[in-house]
Amino acid sequence: MAAGFLRRKFQPAAKREVLILETKAQVKPDSTAQVERLIKKGVKIPNPAAVEIGPEVDIEQISGDGVTIFAGCKLFGAETLILPGVKLGYEGPATVDDCQIGVDVELKGGYFNRAVFLDKTKCGLGSHVREATILEEAASIAHTVALKHTILLPFVTLGSLINFCDCLMAGGTSRKNHSEVGSSYIHFNFTPSQDKATPSLIGDVPRGVMLNQKPVFLGGQGGMVGPCRLGFGVTVAAGTIIRKDEPRSDRLIFGGAAKGGNAPYQPGKLHLGPKILLNNINYIANLVALGHWYQQVRRLFECPRFPAALLNGLSAKVSLAIAERINRLAAVCDRQQLTGWPELKGFLAGLPCDPEEAESRDGFLESVQKAIAAGGKDYIAVIQSLDPADSIAGTSWLQGVVDHIVNRARRMMPALAAKS
Repeated sequence: MAAGFLRRKFQPAAKREVLILETKAQVKPDSTAQVERLIKKGVKIPNPAAVEIGPEVDIEQISGDGVTIFAGCKLFGAETLILPGVKLGYEGPATVDDCQIGVDVELKGGYFNRAVFLDKTKCGLGSHVREATILEEAASIAHTVALKHTILLPFVTLGSLINFCDCLMAGGTSRKNHSEVGSSYIHFNFTPSQDKATPSLIGDVPRGVMLNQKPVFLGGQGGMVGPCRLGFGVTVAAGTIIRKDEPRSDRLIFGGAAKGGNAPYQPGKLHLGPKILLNNINYIANLVALGHWYQQVRRLFECPRFPAALLNGLSAKVSLAIAERINRLAAVCDRQQLTGWPELKGFLAGLPCDPEEAESRDGFLESVQKAIAAGGKDYIAVIQSLDPADSIAGTSWLQGVVDHIVNRARRMMPALAAKS
């Protein structure tokens, strides 16, 4: 910018005017033309001059049906998809970059990059939502929340002033009965050893996708030290820092400040124990199971409200998340030269996207198809209408995917065989 200013400063007035006009011709019309195309499609843009649309944005992927883009918004990315009823920037400027946005979503203000938002999700002012994040139907976050490599299954709700990166959270059956994270909560996902082998699993994929589990409640002004695992139905009192796994259901966890102490310590000298290793592998396995769910079950719901581009966005984000977790775990295992890790890394990196043969899967998919034929492609309604026996069969299929990966990892890596 400084160089450009000096170049204009010493030019004659006439020449300066030409330069300024050239700048406008090069920059402004691209965005202006894009905005005009959106308005012609029916997109409501109350202040067109205050909206920027990148030239790479495919206008055909933005619906003109009930979409509103308020002042200060910016759209970038060739993969950006916006479906009917979306509202961007009502509470403040919103930047959307390569995101796929479902029906009736509200991104009220903030930065949104390489994320997927399914029907009726909401994000408040000051949201900072980055790559490989997925908010499924009716999930929501309030103001000033940071997410990255975060997956929230339907109905999960996060309060305000939260950092919740590297987590997958499930639980709940509706907007009135949902898993929730209280305000001022932190997921501690970076260690003194400068690694991020710290993903936490709250609930799980095999049961969580059935939308019939008890919600999880994480009280405000608390935190969780990753990697950690919590079961469905767990309630954590406000102000509590979770440091240990609790896979059992229907538990109340409460605690105050950590016990004081002072001991010799050198960052980077601590070795990964079996608990940390196993939690990382289990998290990856759950992501793989979620990828199978998207490809085999979500695919059956393709329709104008859930087009292939949205489904592809989901699958792409899961692949990004799996690659991230493998890379983060590799950074630690390579440094510690853990026996069996190179073989395990190769196994994890080569996991097929296509699910293995499973009788429970085939029967479950048939039941879903029958439910769709009878009641249409309302995802939430169909999944919750399944017979309990069918839901159990679906969970068995996905749990089989998880168990196969975890058990294979145990055989390949001696450190995982130790008692955790």
